[in-house]
Amino acid sequence: MARHSMAPALPLRSGTLVLGVFTAAVFLSALLLFAVQPMFARMVLPRLGGSPSVWSVAMVFFQSLLLIGYAYAHLLMQMRQRLLAVTIHIGVLAAAAFMLPLSITEALGTPPASGTALWLFALFAVSIGLPFFALAANNPLLQAWFVRTGHCDGSDPYFLYAASNVGSFLALLSYPLVLEPALTLRTQGQLWTGGFALLAMLITGCAVLLLRSPPDADVARQTDAEVTRPSWPTIGRWIFVSTIPSGLLVAVTAHISTDLTSAPLLWVMPLSLYLLTWVLAFQRRPAFSNEFLWRLQPFAVAWVVALLYLGNRIPVLPSLAGHLLGFFIIAMACHSELARRRPSPLHLTSFYVSLSFGGMVGGLFAGLVAPYIFSWIAEYPILLVLAALCRPLKKSGRYETRFWILAAACAAMLITPTYVESFLTKTILQALDIVVLGLAAVSLVLMQDARKSAAAVLLALFVMRAYPISANHRETVRSFFGVSQIYEAAGGRFRILEHGSTIHGAQQLTGDDGTEVHGRPKLLTYYYDGSPISSAIDAVRARKVTPMRVAVIGLGAGSLACRIARNETWRFFEIDPAVVNIARDPRRFSFISTCAPDLPIVLGDARLTIVNEPSGFYDLIIVDAYSGDAIPVHLATREAMAIYKSKLAQDGAIIMHISNRYLELKSVAVGIAAANGMQTWVWNEPHRGTDVAKYIYPSEVTISAEKPGYVGAVAQSANWTLTAPDPNLHTWTDDYSNIAGAFWRKMTQRRTSAAE
Repeated sequence: MARHSMAPALPLRSGTLVLGVFTAAVFLSALLLFAVQPMFARMVLPRLGGSPSVWSVAMVFFQSLLLIGYAYAHLLMQMRQRLLAVTIHIGVLAAAAFMLPLSITEALGTPPASGTALWLFALFAVSIGLPFFALAANNPLLQAWFVRTGHCDGSDPYFLYAASNVGSFLALLSYPLVLEPALTLRTQGQLWTGGFALLAMLITGCAVLLLRSPPDADVARQTDAEVTRPSWPTIGRWIFVSTIPSGLLVAVTAHISTDLTSAPLLWVMPLSLYLLTWVLAFQRRPAFSNEFLWRLQPFAVAWVVALLYLGNRIPVLPSLAGHLLGFFIIAMACHSELARRRPSPLHLTSFYVSLSFGGMVGGLFAGLVAPYIFSWIAEYPILLVLAALCRPLKKSGRYETRFWILAAACAAMLITPTYVESFLTKTILQALDIVVLGLAAVSLVLMQDARKSAAAVLLALFVMRAYPISANHRETVRSFFGVSQIYEAAGGRFRILEHGSTIHGAQQLTGDDGTEVHGRPKLLTYYYDGSPISSAIDAVRARKVTPMRVAVIGLGAGSLACRIARNETWRFFEIDPAVVNIARDPRRFSFISTCAPDLPIVLGDARLTIVNEPSGFYDLIIVDAYSGDAIPVHLATREAMAIYKSKLAQDGAIIMHISNRYLELKSVAVGIAAANGMQTWVWNEPHRGTDVAKYIYPSEVTISAEKPGYVGAVAQSANWTLTAPDPNLHTWTDDYSNIAGAFWRKMTQRRTSAAE
């Protein structure tokens, strides 16, 4: 490549000014771009029941608009007249400013029963499309402007890309740890609007510096003879290598947030690591060598597959760390490869358009396409396999024999357990699987041909059975709100409904003697006789002289239908159509078909649908939507409790099932009840009468009412404790929640229990 010709340099003072203004503009633009993502998605969550898929669709939207912004920047840089291009972009920024402060449009109404992802995509587009588009174009556009100022660093402006990603990284890191716990959404929006105004002034300053630069100061002005245009195979390689980390970003985020909660704290961890890899890869001196990363990548793939295989047998924090570390190494290797292959500044915008297109394709596959074509989370292992194809292509027959020996060994160990598994223990079979995975990882290190590497990983995935299907497995159902599995356990004695890795219902099929169970199903899990939920229902029922009227938020397998007494009026509220179909089908679970075949079920987000119920109608409201999986935070706020209370009769009560493996929700439930003038009693014997082997589980439950007399025997029971709100904790509202605090309170609670 010929050496770049340089126009006479600007004075040192001007050169420092140019560098400072452009760096500040790129940094602030990225800061705003990535701060708005978790902030606006957090605003939208209440519309979609807190589903983890909200963030997956949000990522697809942001990546798609990023592509459009990059393409727009590329087109602007093709214009010969600088003034026209600058005027157009300043006009776009001004138009975007008229859409501030950020708010959710009411034009699209409520979410539909089907096509939820497309409705959500449209909601993002109408609400924040233009401001996000204006920000999305800034990164490549400002870099291209910087090149054309004639600054001495313009021959390699990719350091500004690293500065951009530093801003993005800081925005994401600070949001869940600083902004969300400390500020309301309204205040966050006001700060963001002020930042946008400051950015508009900085970009105007950049435009002035560009227009004042002499036309011949463009260091990127070179002929095609001096700089070879990227070939289509090269562009295709850019797109493919950028697709894999983007798709994995969505898949990893969905995987780790399914069992905790759909909230910015968990959204930003993978995204922050994703951006950090861009920062490290595009430094002037890369942090890691390509060879080191590609040798490490197979082992990252191997341990992620092992984590998928072992599932919830691994404690949450080591599992979370393992998935994030594996993702970081795979993304780091891919992005280092892209940095190594970056083109001349002449083709800078083409390069960014290619990367953005790859990012959009990866996000579309993992966020929108995969949920509709797979009944399980297949995209995660598929993307792990494809990651091997990102390895640099080096043709060599040196390891040909060694590869086929390893492949034959893997195949042999795949076939052998099929024929001898009845003679081997589960532990031995798992050990064999781990050995095969290790062999595959070693083969990846030895192989220099990406196709052979992919073959080894694909074979390992089959062997490892990342999502093993047992002989007792019946069905897997996937919807916008997650994956539900139906399977049989304990030798076919029990049928289980599992969402993510949390059991949401169990029915006994046969007795201890193996005979089939008929008639009214026995209640298990959290609803057995004497359980806190059942005790609270019985206490409210006992003090009533007329049949109760009850609303239940959350359906599960429909177990609570068998708690309905004669002449009582019960209505269930459920957001997931797939769960309704499962619960109503007697071939799956027979709670509803046996106990309440005409049970009314209202489909939709309970915050939106229960509003339509008559005020003062219900004697009891049961909120059963928090156990285990991603909790809908908007159902646990002061405003939500106010809605529930408005639907209660004067002497009504509210039961909240707050069992959760990772979040301490007792103080949340007590706090939002107190904020609405209600007292709360907490069940203090969670393990009483439980037998996990028979699917009778411990649970955490609260019951709230205005007066002790409204909860009947609960107020005098030694099993229930009247609990006051913690004055040191902020009450959760629609404008404020603190998932990080709830998580750490749960961890502290566990450590205290272990110490005792």
